[in-house]
Amino acid sequence: MSKKALEFAAKNQGKALAELKEFLRIPSISTLPDHAEDVRKAAVFLADELKRIGLENVRLIETSGHPLVYGDWLGAPGKSTVLCYGHYDVQPPDPLDEWLSPPFEPVERNGNIYARGAVDDKGQLWMQVKALEALFQEYGGKLPVNVRVLCEGEEEVGGEGIAEYVQQHPDALKADVALVCDTEMFEPELPTLCVGLRGMIYTEIEVRGAKTDLHSGIYGGAAPNPFVALAQIIAGLKDADDHIRIPGFYDDIQPPTEDELAAWKRLPFDEEHYRQTEVGSPELIGEKGYSVIERVSARPTLDVHGMPGGFTGAGAKTVIPAKALAKVSMRLVPNMTSAGAYEKYAAYVQQIAPRGVTVETRLIHSGEPVVIGTDNPFVQKAVNAMHEIWQKDTVFVRGGGSIPIVGEFERHLKVPVILMGFGLPDDNLHAPNEKFHIANFYRGIDSIILFLESCGA
Repeated sequence: MSKKALEFAAKNQGKALAELKEFLRIPSISTLPDHAEDVRKAAVFLADELKRIGLENVRLIETSGHPLVYGDWLGAPGKSTVLCYGHYDVQPPDPLDEWLSPPFEPVERNGNIYARGAVDDKGQLWMQVKALEALFQEYGGKLPVNVRVLCEGEEEVGGEGIAEYVQQHPDALKADVALVCDTEMFEPELPTLCVGLRGMIYTEIEVRGAKTDLHSGIYGGAAPNPFVALAQIIAGLKDADDHIRIPGFYDDIQPPTEDELAAWKRLPFDEEHYRQTEVGSPELIGEKGYSVIERVSARPTLDVHGMPGGFTGAGAKTVIPAKALAKVSMRLVPNMTSAGAYEKYAAYVQQIAPRGVTVETRLIHSGEPVVIGTDNPFVQKAVNAMHEIWQKDTVFVRGGGSIPIVGEFERHLKVPVILMGFGLPDDNLHAPNEKFHIANFYRGIDSIILFLESCGA
């Protein structure tokens, strides 16, 4: 066991947390053009740290969007190579008035660090960096395993740049296993490996009516209203039982295995606690005949994220807008494809569009669903590492979210992916008051130290 590395990590916990806070202060919001320089600043911050701790060939790789950060240390001949992945971009912090402290001024409260990106994914990325630093210290400037680090600044907007790079340069990323720390534990104190992720298509529906905005008193009753039409389209996508109405949408689904369903039933899940503390709604919704765990990880979804347009200011303006827009996404499950799902969805939107308007659907970004096999030795190494730190058996779950690069690693690099995450279900990913439990930050570093060392054994 990496006694010296663990001792180094323990001795430098405060320093690691202070560095993370500095990283979190950079508002690297990848979806907003005004923050492009901040995204690059975060890339440079990360690259500088990778150089400092001892990685070689560290550089920024320019893409069609935000840059990748690459570094490696390949001085362990005959040993395995681990590809460490993370992303340094973050979601927008809106709505700002719901934050208890500024989103880019990290603060500590109740054993947590609060900031945008604290757990998704700067905090979990920083765990990998600090684990590597500790191992460099133990092994005198060397590592017990070969390592490549590849981080992106576009995960929150679809990851097109890194996908193109992986597809075009697989030889530059040769590895035996990929380590991704961007998931969560099933509950506090329960070490968890994620073995499946849903895919995603993120779209826009644009409805156009008249050639310009019109006075509702003069033209109301004759001119089509794009927002009413858009509402009718959205209402037609799902029924009252939360079943998606798109013809053929469910045809290709690969259901969970009986072993998976049995294992999920054994998980310590309290549906009422989940409703009250994590969701906070009067009741839970979803497809009948499926458990909550199935609905949030192994079933497809359709959600509306925003409907910008028209008049939304204070007071009144009696206008019939010329156009209306909605942002709609679908989560996909194994055996579905993003191309197939989008084709069915776009055709159905046209089918149910009311008269008097023109409708256009646009695909913004997509990712494929994945299921990760547990029958490879690296999974057992991860299980052993977490057991050493947490002193509990690891559970296997599917994640409801999407990490587009995981599928790219499997398809183009032909490597197994270990999804070893240390977030918690109530960490408020993509929401106000995002947090990361500080004890998990430290124990995550220790777990990664042991995992990386075991990969070189």
